[in-house]
Amino acid sequence: MQSLSVLRRRENWFGWLFAAPAILGFFVFILGPMAASLYYSFTDYQIAGDPTFVGGRNYANLFNGVDPFFYKSIFVTLYYVILSVPLQMITAFILALILNRKIKGRAFFRVVFYLPTIMPVIASSMVWIWMFDPDLGLLNEALRTLHLPTSNWIYSSSSVIPTLVFMSLWTVGGTMIIFLAALNDIPKQYYEAIEIDGGGRLQRLWHITIPLASPSIFFNTIMSVIGGLQVFVQPYAMTAGGPNDASLFYVFYLYREAFTFGNMGNASAIAWVLFIVTMILTYVIFKTSQKWVYYEGGEA
Repeated sequence: MQSLSVLRRRENWFGWLFAAPAILGFFVFILGPMAASLYYSFTDYQIAGDPTFVGGRNYANLFNGVDPFFYKSIFVTLYYVILSVPLQMITAFILALILNRKIKGRAFFRVVFYLPTIMPVIASSMVWIWMFDPDLGLLNEALRTLHLPTSNWIYSSSSVIPTLVFMSLWTVGGTMIIFLAALNDIPKQYYEAIEIDGGGRLQRLWHITIPLASPSIFFNTIMSVIGGLQVFVQPYAMTAGGPNDASLFYVFYLYREAFTFGNMGNASAIAWVLFIVTMILTYVIFKTSQKWVYYEGGEA
């Protein structure tokens, strides 16, 4: 018994030893910076100086409209999320439905649609800048060939967000793969049963496919919302927040406040507002999921 207890203690020590890098990394690179940013959010802190405690003044200035870009960035980000998340989900789900069928070259098309997700975002953004060029861009050239009206794309205040939403469809391959995995897990006998009852394709889609794929829809919705709230590379590389701050996304606004203007205290407050909003939206999605997410056991 004594040797067994010694062996278990040694196993515990080895377990903690192998887990130590992950635990240490969490405290050093995640929890530590979060705690520091929470403190700085209550200070007047410039990069070149020492932090001075100011209480909740940074948060009050944000919500009182002292900084006009705060509400502008919130509007731009929510506008993008409201447009992009449903469109990405629908597009990825339709692609998954098509590529789940036994069609010729199915494996090839799965790879083709997934490849853009592993490309560096900054590299693909450079390619899209050329494609969106109003004069020499590929998209406008195609529209001229078809005798259709052209667009200013990212160079117009009215079209920059819809254009970035359109561009986001380029990377729905990861979402599509998750939907494909969910579709492959649906038992075939459910489809056989509804066919015996005379159900058509729409009935199979609405009463079997979507309900049984709802856990993956739930997961992809949360990840898409969080990703939409944290968009940064596209406005940084393609528009610099313009034109006329029409693409001033929240994270780009945070970056500009911190590393362009050096207002680290205010930037920390902006970051914590984003964290709280993300947590609230995630909580709301979790609470509503009880009404529309179904599992094979039969309970929502």
